[in-house]
Amino acid sequence: MKILLFGATGMIGQGVLRECLLDPRVTEVLTVGRSLSGQTHPKLREILHQDFFDFSTIEGDLSGLDACFFCLGVSSAGLTEEAYRRVTHDLTLAAAQTLSRLNPGMTFSYVSGAGTDSTERGRVMWARVKGQTENALLRLPFKAVYLFRPGLIQPLHGITSSTRLYRILYRALGPVLPLLKAAWPNSLTTTEQLGKAMIHAALRGAPRPVLETRDINQL
Repeated sequence: MKILLFGATGMIGQGVLRECLLDPRVTEVLTVGRSLSGQTHPKLREILHQDFFDFSTIEGDLSGLDACFFCLGVSSAGLTEEAYRRVTHDLTLAAAQTLSRLNPGMTFSYVSGAGTDSTERGRVMWARVKGQTENALLRLPFKAVYLFRPGLIQPLHGITSSTRLYRILYRALGPVLPLLKAAWPNSLTTTEQLGKAMIHAALRGAPRPVLETRDINQL
C-alpha cells in the first residue's frame, strides 16, 4: 500500500509516520510538508511544498496512491472563525479535491477531533468548522473517507508536540496518563494506536465513517 501523509512533523503525524514505516504492508510513504520530517527510511520519500492551496506543481507525484492520512491541524486559540476556517476547512479541501481527482480509488483519512459538530450549527466555533470540513470530505468521490475523532492522545516512543503549551501539558500529565487510560479506556488513545487504526481502516475498512476514541482503540 502506498500512503500519502500530510502533517508528518506534528505530534500525531510523527506517530502515524512511525507506524507506517514499521508496517510491512505499507510499501511506500510520501510526505508533503513545508519542512522535512527528520526521518530516513527506504520506504520514505518527502516533498517540500509551501503553498497548500495549490498543488499543481507537484501533481505528477500525487497519483498512483492508495491512501492519504491527513494529520495537519492547528489550534483555534486566538483565531477568528474566518482565519480558522481557511487553515482547517479550505486548506484540507484544496488537498482533498486534488487527490480525489487524481486518485478516485483512494481512501482518505482525516484527523478531526472529539466533539466535532456534524450539524455545522453549534455554538463552538472550532467544532462547527471541523464539522463543515468533515461533511465536505464525505461528499468527495473517494473510495472511502474516514473521520478520526480522537480525544486525549498520549504520545509514545519519544514523540513530542511542536507546540510549547502542549509539551508542558503532556509533561505534567505524563505520569497519570496510563492510569487514565486504564480507568477510562474510551477517553484516551495513543499515537501508536491512532497510527495503527488509520492503516487498518485504509487496508480493511472500518465499521463507520466517523471513528471516535472507542472505535480507534478497537481497530
